[in-house]
Amino acid sequence: MEMKIELIPIPVTDVDRAKAFYVDKIGFHADHDHQVNEHLRFVQLTPPGSACSIVLGTGITTMQPGSVSAYQMVVKDARQIREELVSRGAEVSEIDEQPWGIFVYFKDPDGNSWALQQLVPQQ
Repeated sequence: MEMKIELIPIPVTDVDRAKAFYVDKIGFHADHDHQVNEHLRFVQLTPPGSACSIVLGTGITTMQPGSVSAYQMVVKDARQIREELVSRGAEVSEIDEQPWGIFVYFKDPDGNSWALQQLVPQQ
C-alpha cells in the first residue's frame, strides 16, 4: 500500500496577503489561483522541492485562521534557509539547535506556525 500527502489546507483571513507572504517571503511557487465561484477560491502553493502543496482560499476549510500549529518542512541547511528568508523580509526565529535537529520557526500573517528542520546524522 502507498499513501502520499499532497495538499494541506491553511486557514487565512486574507487570501491575497497570505499568498504574497508564502510566495514573496517564504519562496513557495504559485501553482494555481482560481476563483471557482463567488464562494470558492482555490490557491495552491508549493514549497521548493516539495511533492506536497498547501491550499489557501475561500470556501476551502472550516478551520479558524491562525489555528495551524507546527507544520514542519525538512531542509538541507537551516542556517542558509534562515538567511535567505531574512533577506526576503520574513520574520523568523533564531536557530534552535537540538540533538535531533536544527530548527527555524516562523508564522504567517494569521499566526499559522511552521518549523523548518535540518536533520542531523544519528550517531
